[in-house]
Amino acid sequence: MSTTPAASSRPPMLATAEALGRLLDAARQVDGRERVGTLDALNRVLAADVTSPLDVPPMHTSSMDGYAVRAADLAGASEGAPVALPVSQRIPAGHAAAALAAGTAARIFTGATVPPGADTVVMQEMAHATDDGHVAFAQTPAAGEWITRQGADIRRDSVILPAGTRLTPQALGLAASVGCAELDVVRRVRVAIFFTGDELRMPGEPLEPGAIYNSNRFTLRSLLAKLGCEVTDLGIVPDRLDATRETLRRAATDHDLILTCGGVSVGEEDHVKPAVEAEGRISMWQIAMKPGKPLAFGAVRRGDEGSEAFFIGLPGNPVSSFCTFLLFVRPFLLRLAGVTNVTPRVHSMRADFSQKKGDRRNEFLRARVNESGGLDLFGNQSSAVLTSTVWGDGLIDNPPNHAISAGEIVRFIPFSELI
Repeated sequence: MSTTPAASSRPPMLATAEALGRLLDAARQVDGRERVGTLDALNRVLAADVTSPLDVPPMHTSSMDGYAVRAADLAGASEGAPVALPVSQRIPAGHAAAALAAGTAARIFTGATVPPGADTVVMQEMAHATDDGHVAFAQTPAAGEWITRQGADIRRDSVILPAGTRLTPQALGLAASVGCAELDVVRRVRVAIFFTGDELRMPGEPLEPGAIYNSNRFTLRSLLAKLGCEVTDLGIVPDRLDATRETLRRAATDHDLILTCGGVSVGEEDHVKPAVEAEGRISMWQIAMKPGKPLAFGAVRRGDEGSEAFFIGLPGNPVSSFCTFLLFVRPFLLRLAGVTNVTPRVHSMRADFSQKKGDRRNEFLRARVNESGGLDLFGNQSSAVLTSTVWGDGLIDNPPNHAISAGEIVRFIPFSELI
């Protein structure tokens, strides 16, 4: 009679925190950098600090439309005894300002240079222009009002964006505000991806009995694109050990990471894990999480070079591959790209549902924020129900063996932090 190894003979499943720690410990920033135009640097990662060559703003500016004056010239002004000053100049934004003569006011606009000699700006609503070229003030302003001081935002020679920053739209605006037309960035991470499963078909192809459409290809390719990776899609590989090994060898040549989907479990048609072991090594396999237990991490040899390409094998179920990508592949890729902070922000939120029984693994439950600010749970948490990822706003990080009671505060990771 044939026997199978006892479950207890397998290595224990790794806790999610330990598994992520191992991945990040192994990740090293890829070699190579390039200089790109600031307009084209969205989502790239800085390879060097950005230091400001100037103060921002580079001069004192008005933060209101109004009148630049010397506060002392309006001493004693009141509703009953307004003080009128002649308007000596008009200063739109972008135009030079002459020194303000004592006893005069300058018409000034938001963002314009405050003229030398002026120490305050009175907003136009608090002044009354007369027909004879004067302006009357009915109160005494405090010195410094409505003036943005030179360097109030950025001081010259300060680091405004450190190396390792992933460039958001607002970061690009900040770089542009100090005159940076180009930025030094880390080269793109090169990822080869392929999918295993004889049952997989592409949209547009007919579905024979037993076949399914390859949704993972679209999800994962899009996630990689969002991260700014340079992607080589090697398509669907037949469920054969020789075909899988040959594809791994090709993928290792010019890529930093090989990402696969499917074939990392223990079935007779799951060839990815033995193929990687034959072409390299598996250093981590099976995570104590739901969905997504059969996640593999290792490396594949690059021919005779003596170097390796990293390998991550994702499970084939669509929700499992989606969740494991967000929780493990995303931070790993960001670390390869040189990002220093790869940890998503976690929100403490109220559960507006009950789950009477917890799982022995760390669960990541698809949930949505409701109108009262609590969380609703998607009704079917199966790893095959991709609808939950579109319906939901994020994942509840539920510890092992923990039942959730309505009203309890839970850990919630919004998709906006992960995608």
